[in-house]
Amino acid sequence: MSKVIAISNQKGGVGKTTTAINLSSGLAYMGKKVLLVDLDAQGNATQGLAALSHRGQLSIHNALLEKEPIEHVIVHKQEPPIDIVPANIMLAGADLELDKIGNGKEQVLKQTLAPVRDQYDYIIIDCPPSLGILNTNALTAADSVLIPVQCEYYALEGVTQLLLTIRLVQQLYNPDLRIEGILMTMFDIRTKLSVEVSQDVRQNFGKQVYQTSIPRNIKLSEAPSRGMSIFEYDVSSSGAKAYGDLTKELIKRNERG
Repeated sequence: MSKVIAISNQKGGVGKTTTAINLSSGLAYMGKKVLLVDLDAQGNATQGLAALSHRGQLSIHNALLEKEPIEHVIVHKQEPPIDIVPANIMLAGADLELDKIGNGKEQVLKQTLAPVRDQYDYIIIDCPPSLGILNTNALTAADSVLIPVQCEYYALEGVTQLLLTIRLVQQLYNPDLRIEGILMTMFDIRTKLSVEVSQDVRQNFGKQVYQTSIPRNIKLSEAPSRGMSIFEYDVSSSGAKAYGDLTKELIKRNERG
């Protein structure tokens, strides 16, 4: 049975997609079978791994709202060795389309993934930067939520809002949903702000915060433009080391239970 992890934060620009791509890739390079689901209409994870090859290619929109079997939508990559469910701009109106379904609209993604769930060790969902029905679908389908937090002022406000949403989903749709971990991103040890925000988050959330922090690293920003994860683009970079460490930490936590 796979572990389904939603990577979510309604604030944009916190390293959510970078984490989805590189954590998925890190897990795959450590021998895990991984499916990355792009649930963001911007399709940044899809573009960042060059997973759309032609016009009219099937996407998560077809699977969610047109009942296309998920197996027909999955793209198989060699480098990194992961499977991807791509997204494109068609997903932009999905919240409105899902709302028309009425009862069960929050369960659509869970039902869509059910036929392939047992084929993977990890399913990683790159959530949209909002708290709409798509995000609720991701949290309903997930076993846990990984929350990237940028080292900046107001970081805790974003986490607090998301935690309220998680509690609501727990009450209504997914009582077993838990926090996978909180990840500090864009950390710069040279700046007082980064250090203070990191300390503040760790004081508030304790062991839920990963020991690993993701540094500001130009290689992490460049890799998606080449359709690569950081491990293909520059495996010797500080970004690759950090995501490698995060991958090991996540696996260790899950093996420990």
